[in-house]
Amino acid sequence: MTFKASVLTLYPEMFPGGLGLSLAGRALEVGTWSLEAIQIRTFASDRHHTVDDTPAGGGAGMVMRADVLAKAIDHTSPAGDPRPRLLMSPRGKPLTQARVRELAGGPGAVIVCGRFEGVDQRLIEARGLEEVSIGDFILSGGEPAALVLLDAVVRLLPGVMGNAVSGEEESFENGLLEHPHYTRPQEFEGRPIPDVLVSGNHKKIAAWRRAESEKLTRERRPDLLNELGKNG
Repeated sequence: MTFKASVLTLYPEMFPGGLGLSLAGRALEVGTWSLEAIQIRTFASDRHHTVDDTPAGGGAGMVMRADVLAKAIDHTSPAGDPRPRLLMSPRGKPLTQARVRELAGGPGAVIVCGRFEGVDQRLIEARGLEEVSIGDFILSGGEPAALVLLDAVVRLLPGVMGNAVSGEEESFENGLLEHPHYTRPQEFEGRPIPDVLVSGNHKKIAAWRRAESEKLTRERRPDLLNELGKNG
């Protein structure tokens, strides 16, 4: 089954961007996943292709119109389309590795990229958009966030990563940050590779990596340990 991504945007030229390179690019070429970037302005009814208007109640900026976006979504994702409809938004639910895995196991996604001050709330409710955030910061639009989300998802599709096991030990997969990595040379500027990693004792290596993951997580993301405690 091919993962099908449809991105609704005012800047379709931003896609595939970096997704056309490396592992994601090769997977795109061979059809492991597909990507279509759809120009929202195509669905505006006036000769100026207007997609936004002033906010009701006053205030700065502009708001993307519900009627134009509804036409774009209905064209891209008609009734019966099983793909989730996502809206990249700083007020959305934080994207997690667990959600990424859910998306990677599905048929694809319809991703709406907001601009200006945001999207008319009525459109979000009427078309059942799931608001998704990639972090507590503001971007100029949803496009960079959509690229991040798709990169995270595509690399988990079957056959994309050369070694499927490598994805199982990464940060967030087990609720912890990933342990440090080392490779040749054996010594770099007076800093050797930890002895345990060259000992050949796989049980000790696994224990060391787990301990280092817990240490890093405790130092940098104690919130993850709190969540791990709640769930386990």
